[in-house]
Amino acid sequence: MLHVLKRTCNRVPLHGILFLVLAGASFAASSQVVDARHRRIAVSADTGEGGFGLRASTKELDLVRSAKTLLGVPYRFGGNSEHRGFDCSGFTRRVFEMTFGLVLPRRARDQASMQGLLPVRRRDLEPGDLVFFNTREQEYSHVGIYLGDDKFIHSPRSGAVVRIDDMNVDYWSHRFTGARRAPIQEVERNGTSASFASSVLLDGTSSEEQKLNQEYLR
Repeated sequence: MLHVLKRTCNRVPLHGILFLVLAGASFAASSQVVDARHRRIAVSADTGEGGFGLRASTKELDLVRSAKTLLGVPYRFGGNSEHRGFDCSGFTRRVFEMTFGLVLPRRARDQASMQGLLPVRRRDLEPGDLVFFNTREQEYSHVGIYLGDDKFIHSPRSGAVVRIDDMNVDYWSHRFTGARRAPIQEVERNGTSASFASSVLLDGTSSEEQKLNQEYLR
């Protein structure tokens, strides 16, 4: 067998052998590129939202999509609809209500303390989480919705519109105070939010806050 191989190699010119070696290397490299491309496509399909967190569920991505349909709606203090405009908590409240039927409290600080929402560390953020900031010398005075890749969507201030910002920008990075995650599976088991929200919103709040929340639940 060795004699046959030697005779065969002796009959093939040197440039032919080099061509075969280079062709084999090129094929291997091409296979790696195709495999890498396939992996990227698979990852993109898993996220369902162009690269947003791999662990996000379909329901959480539904919330992200709902939030992005409100891009460009003007800020309005006390506003809670796309027709009248939004303030920060009016925006998050509207997105959660129209996506899951989950009624959040009306104010940012009450959303942060809402019973039933789970605290989340920044490094564990996933699309759909509520993110809170200190913008008025209050720990939870501003709120938005995390999109993934350190981006969040919110209604920032008077004269602005619902927009996407980067949490790594110094202004937001220094003012980040925490995040909360809605128990989406629990909401789905309980159906629409009126009964669920009543049980998780009002327990432990003051009578004044209970009255305010009841008005918004109607």
